[in-house]
Amino acid sequence: MSLSLAAMAEEVLRTADGRAKTALSRAHAASWRAARAAGKPLPVGTATPPDRPARPAAPELLAPRDMPRRRPGTPAGRTALLHAVAHIELNAVDLHWDIIARFSHVPLPIGFFDDWVKAADEESKHFNLLCDCLEAAGSHYGALPAHAGMWRAAEDTVDDLMGRLAVVPMVLEARGLDVTPGMIDIFRNAGEDGPVAALETIYAEEVHHVAYGAKWFHFLCGRHDLDPTETFHGLVRRYFHGALKPPFNEEKRAEAGLPPDFYWPLAEGNLPEVPS
Repeated sequence: MSLSLAAMAEEVLRTADGRAKTALSRAHAASWRAARAAGKPLPVGTATPPDRPARPAAPELLAPRDMPRRRPGTPAGRTALLHAVAHIELNAVDLHWDIIARFSHVPLPIGFFDDWVKAADEESKHFNLLCDCLEAAGSHYGALPAHAGMWRAAEDTVDDLMGRLAVVPMVLEARGLDVTPGMIDIFRNAGEDGPVAALETIYAEEVHHVAYGAKWFHFLCGRHDLDPTETFHGLVRRYFHGALKPPFNEEKRAEAGLPPDFYWPLAEGNLPEVPS
């Protein structure tokens, strides 16, 4: 008997090893797509996802203030940068399967699940591309410490689908659109073609993930007769810790459905003072 989509998502979340997690993720995504293409879609179902996804013993997870500084002008610094991005991508795999498992009880069009399965599949590919780059550089995922706070957005929005969409794709992944071009330049200037190719793939596909967030956020605003801009500002101020950091990649954000009046009012220097 085939697993439901939510059960598939939970299985990915409970798999610890990064390569094993992403292999399972890609296999489940392929099964979902094949069933849809055959006109026999798998049931969405329900699941009991863990509070935190399973993780390998390494890397060691550190508080942001304890993370060593990266110096991308050196080979070791560029390896550390690749490791940090691989860690982000592995968390993104879990975030996209978690939105499926966590909110599978919410009545939503089947396209919602199609989009996040595709996003999870692509994030799995991204993680593997970066692991390949690390191994080509004589390192591996887990060789360096990593940021311990990556799952906080999921914990903060565990009961709030609109909050999850606002903070994960529309803030965190949108930030990736801002910073990835600079990372590509770092590796291009160093003559490292493998990381350049990997990051260019990630950059192109992350636009779609931000767009999925914007699409379904607007869908839910319409369902509940909410103003999208005001609702987005309220949710980000509630769940995101700090201001958004310019410069913004306005062209790619617009391509993903994020107009400037969504993010500029939340930028550093534009937030109201909080009374002490």
